[in-house]
Amino acid sequence: MAREIIIKDTHRGLLYRDGVLTRVLTAGRYVLPPAINLGIWRSPLVEIVLVDVRERDLTIKGQEILTADKVAVRVSIVVQFRVTDPRAALHEVELYEDRLYSDVQLAARRSLASMALEEILTNRNRLSEDILQDVQEVASRYGVNILRADVKDLTFPGNLQEIMNRVLAAERMSQAQLVEARTKAQVQQIEAEAEAEAQRLATEAEIAATREAALMAAEVQRIQTAAEIQSLQYREQAAPAYSQHPALLRLQELETLRELAKTANARIYISMDRSDPNGDRD
Repeated sequence: MAREIIIKDTHRGLLYRDGVLTRVLTAGRYVLPPAINLGIWRSPLVEIVLVDVRERDLTIKGQEILTADKVAVRVSIVVQFRVTDPRAALHEVELYEDRLYSDVQLAARRSLASMALEEILTNRNRLSEDILQDVQEVASRYGVNILRADVKDLTFPGNLQEIMNRVLAAERMSQAQLVEARTKAQVQQIEAEAEAEAQRLATEAEIAATREAALMAAEVQRIQTAAEIQSLQYREQAAPAYSQHPALLRLQELETLRELAKTANARIYISMDRSDPNGDRD
């Protein structure tokens, strides 16, 4: 009797006739012919083997590995993979999942053995990158594509764990103090620069004010000097008129006396000489 088989889109089927792989079946419905045995003649024996092609996770648990600085760490790794070549997955290795487990385990050991403890703590991405680089090409030979590999757990010996926690706490405190010191130094530098700039501006303003005052004083002195020169020139020009007309000089004297009379504190001293007929002065 004929048999029917349905292959879902999540799987692929390897069709064998008398143990010989003839083709890879995609998703669909297939009818297998019945096995007929008529003594001398018999029909081929048909068999379909299903292979899961979905993305899956593989966990490598609790691998105790020595780091480059001889510290024993226990690491668990999660690998995400997918079968891309069903024929190679079944034909190239006995059990592709077991082979993948071994390959990732060995790659993790090689990577961790080349890393110091501090680097493992600060750069877990390197472990993932090393595993991918080390295993991807090998896994592709048996039809498996590794999508990613991540460190799930990383455990240290009890006393070392406590020490590392203290070290990390000290590092965080040191970094915080360093940031605070840098910030304080920057603030002090900004304040010093601002004070220096203010002092520079004040000095420039004082110099400018002094220069302006000097210019004003020089200008006042120039105006006074020009006025005095002009007054002397006027007097020089008026001198011939006074000599020719003594009455004008007398009027100038009276005008001066009138101006002095306006000032209460002004004093006028008049010298009066008396002479006798003989020419003697008393």
